[in-house]
Amino acid sequence: MILDSKKLRGKKVAILAGDGFEYIELAVPRKALEAAGADVDVVSLHTGKIRGMNMTEPTRTVRVDRSLDEATANDYDALLLVGGFVGPDLLRQSSRARAFVRAFDEAVKPIAAICHGPWVLVSAGIVRGRRLASWPSLRDDIVNAGGVWRDDALARDNNWISSRGPQDLPAFVPAMLELFALGATCPMEGPMADASISDVSSPQPDEPPAPAVAAARLLPGPTVRTIAGAAAALAVGALALRRAAS
Repeated sequence: MILDSKKLRGKKVAILAGDGFEYIELAVPRKALEAAGADVDVVSLHTGKIRGMNMTEPTRTVRVDRSLDEATANDYDALLLVGGFVGPDLLRQSSRARAFVRAFDEAVKPIAAICHGPWVLVSAGIVRGRRLASWPSLRDDIVNAGGVWRDDALARDNNWISSRGPQDLPAFVPAMLELFALGATCPMEGPMADASISDVSSPQPDEPPAPAVAAARLLPGPTVRTIAGAAAALAVGALALRRAAS
């Protein structure tokens, strides 16, 4: 993909991510954003670094530029929500994260979400009547929140674009750059404009994604520290039960 280094010059983009984010879903879009001239901040629940994941395997960390205590939607032109099995689940439980995301949408600023990233949109209470693609396990969350879930490489709905996961990055990244460059009020042109035009949700998946199942089967066994912690937790639980029974 050839990028115009001036395409996003003057634009400031927030990437909202938490510990346990899917590393490739942050690293690849951030590199493309920076190559297109954008000023990019990683925003998270805390300062310091956050741990990335390759599905179920820990990988590299990323430095946090601003915490949610320091950042506001007014500081940015666009928002990227990355996925991962853990990070978005932590973010969706944060009132600061929900308010941050909600403020972008209320201002009709561009939002790009991939994989489990839409979880935060669901918990922010803003998916009713909206069309989204995501990791398959989010399908019921989106539908039950009043949204339309599409099993498509790319879904566009006004100021939002979304994709299912890392396999869709070749479609997601160019569409993200176009949306962020044009702004939410500018219509898209070309093949990206026709992505996911259906307003009917795709059916529930029959099986979980095979790569995720394979990755889960390769999870390492517990460390001595984990076993000791579990034993301590069981001891505390047993003590609590004895006190409750007495």
